[in-house]
Amino acid sequence: MAILERDLRLALRHGADTLGAVLFFILAGALFPLALGPSPELLRRMAPGIVWVCALLAALLPLDRLFGSELEDGSLDQLLMTGLPSPLIALAKMIAHWLTTGVPLLLAAGPLAIMLGMPAGSMVVLLTGLFLGTLILSLIGGMAASVVLGARRGGVLLPLLVLPLTTPALIFGAAALDAAQTGLSWGPDLELLGAFLAAAIPLCPLAAGAGLRAAVAKIPPPTKFLMVGVGYY
Repeated sequence: MAILERDLRLALRHGADTLGAVLFFILAGALFPLALGPSPELLRRMAPGIVWVCALLAALLPLDRLFGSELEDGSLDQLLMTGLPSPLIALAKMIAHWLTTGVPLLLAAGPLAIMLGMPAGSMVVLLTGLFLGTLILSLIGGMAASVVLGARRGGVLLPLLVLPLTTPALIFGAAALDAAQTGLSWGPDLELLGAFLAAAIPLCPLAAGAGLRAAVAKIPPPTKFLMVGVGYY
């Protein structure tokens, strides 16, 4: 809880990442009507895919700083030296990422869906699917961010890891929303999305904790102790 509170306080002090993700989400969605044309029927049919793809890409923006800044200033070493299990440290930071990125995207999804002509009856399915989907994105994104932590060109490798792993969430979420618009049963798609989330909750923090320990172990000892001292003072 202390780590979560600390990350939320830092996010409030430096709100550019959250604001950038929300603005990217809205602006990217606003570009599709310009490219596809003003046809309301075409936009309404493509709205599920547009909203989900834009949400996925917007959630990627703050991921490269999820653990990177703390590795640079030595605070990650201090967190691991507290005796807390590394998977719990990773889970706390993933929850903080969802609260500062996923929740704002949920709030911005409604206006974007209305702009694309999505029926009002589909909003519940949209928000439910994005609630599950953004949690999955934060878990998988945090796991991938820990794997590339300390690697050269980690910012380039991060999307290459996250995008294939989040493809099932994108498929199920967009399919549920499309089924709701056409009057079909959308429950099975959301159930599959929930099953994906249930598998990601225990597995992603375990993998992320191993990635954090491996990243700290790669730092040469003199540099590591210097970074810990700078972070302490």
